[in-house]
Amino acid sequence: MSAVERDPVVDGLREQIAAADRDLVTVANRRLRLVAQLWEHKRAQGQPLTAPERERWLYEHLAASNEGPLSDRGLDELVAFVLDLTKRELT
Repeated sequence: MSAVERDPVVDGLREQIAAADRDLVTVANRRLRLVAQLWEHKRAQGQPLTAPERERWLYEHLAASNEGPLSDRGLDELVAFVLDLTKRELT
């Protein structure tokens, strides 16, 4: 197949991947807005912004609902990244 020829399977899958990537950005932004609202409320109430027990719950909750192919290790890395990103973006 020459560079000029298009593979419709590849093109279709790439389009779906690009849509999933856009969904990731949308979800990340939604999560950041919600956490910002939560932290604003917590600041007003004099509460600590982070809750280690809630973070542990998040790991457990997501692990229980993970149907794969994301591995447990991959899920741990993803959750750690999301929590770190949230803290960096909002502080």
